[in-house]
Amino acid sequence: MRRSRSRASAGTAVLALTATLAAMAAVPASGAAARNGAGRTRLDGVWRTDGYGAALRIDHGRLRTWQTTSVSCLPDPETATAVGGPGADGSVRFEREDAQVLTVRPDGPGRARLSYDGSVGHVELRRADALPSRCGEQAPKNQRAVFDVFWQTYAENYPFFAAHGVDWEAQRDRYRPRVTDRTTPEQLFSILRDMIEPLQDAHTALVMDEKHRYHGSRPGTPTDFKDFKERVDSALARELPPVRTWARGHVAYAELPDRIGYLRVDGFDGYGDEPGYAAGAAELDRALDVVFSAANTKGPDRMRGLVLDVRFNGGGDDALALRIASRLTDRPYPAYFKRARNDADDPARFTRPQPIMVRPAKGPRFTGPVAELTGITSVSAAETFTQALMGRTPHVTRIGENTQGVFSDTLDRVLPNGWRFSLPNEQFTTAPGSGRSFDVTGIPPDVRTPVFTDAELDHGPDSALDRARALLTGHAPR
Repeated sequence: MRRSRSRASAGTAVLALTATLAAMAAVPASGAAARNGAGRTRLDGVWRTDGYGAALRIDHGRLRTWQTTSVSCLPDPETATAVGGPGADGSVRFEREDAQVLTVRPDGPGRARLSYDGSVGHVELRRADALPSRCGEQAPKNQRAVFDVFWQTYAENYPFFAAHGVDWEAQRDRYRPRVTDRTTPEQLFSILRDMIEPLQDAHTALVMDEKHRYHGSRPGTPTDFKDFKERVDSALARELPPVRTWARGHVAYAELPDRIGYLRVDGFDGYGDEPGYAAGAAELDRALDVVFSAANTKGPDRMRGLVLDVRFNGGGDDALALRIASRLTDRPYPAYFKRARNDADDPARFTRPQPIMVRPAKGPRFTGPVAELTGITSVSAAETFTQALMGRTPHVTRIGENTQGVFSDTLDRVLPNGWRFSLPNEQFTTAPGSGRSFDVTGIPPDVRTPVFTDAELDHGPDSALDRARALLTGHAPR
């Protein structure tokens, strides 16, 4: 089972396959044994996830994952290998070939916790006697079998049918009779796409090949992502003084008049030449050390206010977003609570909510007024970042338009015929139990202004940026 974070708004047909939900690790294997994937440990065996639809097997430092539903069990083609020996708490790190690093911590008899770099929270694991019986069977690959796995995966994991007004049972009744042994791959792709298209969910995707790719989106989202970004970059260049950039241009900073800082972040991954979360975190920290220097945060010429611009941000790693939030507070507070759907028959049942905290960073921090610019192309990790700022004191004023409305990591799956698809299965809420979720609608602004309209992109002015500067300086906007 893979987990990933969206790094694309609608119109980009790219599945961000950035993390494997792998599994459980060793308690006292030697360092050499762990590095080589050798040596049996007392934690070897089979595990099941609470939610997330996966079965795991650990054997001699190797971890393999099966994607499960009530009608299927498909092996993930990739494995992870233990790296180094166990930590003081018994935790072990695993690494995939794509450099994604996962950590497993024992959590009592027959229990463990799995987390992976760049994400937040953890997945709870329970020991099982054996893999589900279907895991030992050859999965049928006919067209109806493919349809059934696709439909069932959504039925058991997707939390937002009611919010989107989609009757998933009715979708099966409508589309399954159209699938026969004579259905071509192109026709099957169209059927599956048509079935999920009404969800208008940017965390849903289906990939058959380079030509046949689908990525959901909310109405009003730009469709030509590359062209739209070029127009945004050009418009902001007209509005801003010279900017300093880091992280391959994903992080930019400028000093506006009246000692107002401007920090633009257009993504939370892809920051450097080295893959993996650690390299991205180091590059982000280099930028933040400049933006939140002692002179900017405590000196006589310190910033009077800060504009945070995530209006064009396709997402990435939640943990990177929290690194910025940690530079904006002197006290810890809950960013949000994370939970995953875990009942195949009841979309209202979830795992226990996990509190995700914002904790003050070491060194200089900015605790003055902040205005955040948001819009429909604030997606995924840009939205969890926005939600993390909602608990900050003093209040962060949001200016612009609603964010996209997708918060969950994506559950990345494979079909019996080798096609790949993705869907969300989590909620990020404001409080445990009855907390509010902003999925589907997005987080609304405090001050609503146009964002990246054709007129503003072509000629300006940038009304959202003007309102932010006026708020922070007390001057009237242009």
